Amino acid sequence: METEEDKPLPAAEDAGHDDPEAAAAAEKAAVNVATKIDVHAMPIRQYLETSVVPILLQGMQALVKERPNNPVEFLAAYLLKNNPQGPSNPPQVPGA
Repeated sequence: METEEDKPLPAAEDAGHDDPEAAAAAEKAAVNVATKIDVHAMPIRQYLETSVVPILLQGMQALVKERPNNPVEFLAAYLLKNNPQGPSNPPQVPGA
């Protein structure tokens, strides 16, 4: 049996978005914030297993097939080339 407290309140007249583009932008921003929070709230192992291990395993499989003279450089290049998050600004190395 539904009580007065269980009934949803009517939306205010100005609730929601009249502009679908603004609504989409707001939703995207909210999802991005939620995603960032979730990543930072994850245990370390879960974070690594979801974000690093898959591409690292692929890189190590390529490394085993190629067996280059400089495996660390090969793996670094593979990870940069196949980064699922896309390219980013390379970190600035002091003295380089």
